[in-house]
Amino acid sequence: MSTDAAQILAGDRRALARGITLVESARADHRLLAEKLLEQLLPETGRATRLGISGAPGVGKSTFIEAMGLFLIEKGHKVAVLAVDPTSPVSGGSILGDKTRMETLARSSEAFIRPSPTGGSLGGVARRTREAMLLCEAAGFDVIIVETVGVGQSETAVRDLVDMFLLLLQPGGGDELQGLKKGIVEIADLVCVNKADGELEAQAHRAAAEYRGALRFLRPATKGWAPPVILTSALESRGFSDVWAEVERFRTMMAENGELERRRATQARAWLWNELGEALNETFRSHADVADRLTKLEAEVMNGRLSPSAAARELLARFLPAVKSPRSPD
Repeated sequence: MSTDAAQILAGDRRALARGITLVESARADHRLLAEKLLEQLLPETGRATRLGISGAPGVGKSTFIEAMGLFLIEKGHKVAVLAVDPTSPVSGGSILGDKTRMETLARSSEAFIRPSPTGGSLGGVARRTREAMLLCEAAGFDVIIVETVGVGQSETAVRDLVDMFLLLLQPGGGDELQGLKKGIVEIADLVCVNKADGELEAQAHRAAAEYRGALRFLRPATKGWAPPVILTSALESRGFSDVWAEVERFRTMMAENGELERRRATQARAWLWNELGEALNETFRSHADVADRLTKLEAEVMNGRLSPSAAARELLARFLPAVKSPRSPD
């Protein structure tokens, strides 16, 4: 076993941070090292509770996660937060400010917070969030929280990462039922109406009642489970015992009926196909015959002189000369 793997298993936070940096690297030599590291650590993973948390900007995700993390630490858990920041399409940079927003939690020796950029990947999660999650489990963290970017159709990708998906909503946003849209709500296993305090508390109670009624008309994301709606106040640290009780009830049900094992097996398969797709795309782009024509064909497509299908057919023929494209003329 490598020194880094042994240090991660021993709970060395610096080794864990280095390991995550390694798995996030796009360098080919780093990818090989990352694969070896994961192979060594995989037998020590799989025992943590994996939670995905999302919500619209302004709903108080970071405050909620910090309050929940502190609550769980008081109950004897070790909490890792993988907070994903959006990458700017203009500068290519990201804010990576979650350690600042979760300052109290970040100071705890029983917590580990790792902000990562999405790098432009879809799904509201970074490309290597799966690997980072496994490293955190190997380091002894028994609750892994993945904070996703905003809300939207593409964020259903978080379902391929976690055991349970928690959606944060807030009161006072006008027609509360406008939040119940296809996609993000359909994958929610637990709904929390946050900011149920002060002047918004009465609105929060009304919103929760409306959501409970409306959720009855949606098919549950997990068979046999009706998503609860819980009132929380991250500011006043209220409602988290109810949230965790539902998380434990959900995980117990999943373990007893075999769904947890099936879900994780399905996630592992999805991970395999995701890796295959990305590897094929990288191999395709770096292929000498493809790279030689790619820029020119892209320009012709952008200028409207060539259809995308025709350009794709030519590039595929260069990449796989022995395979005849089904769309090519006889």
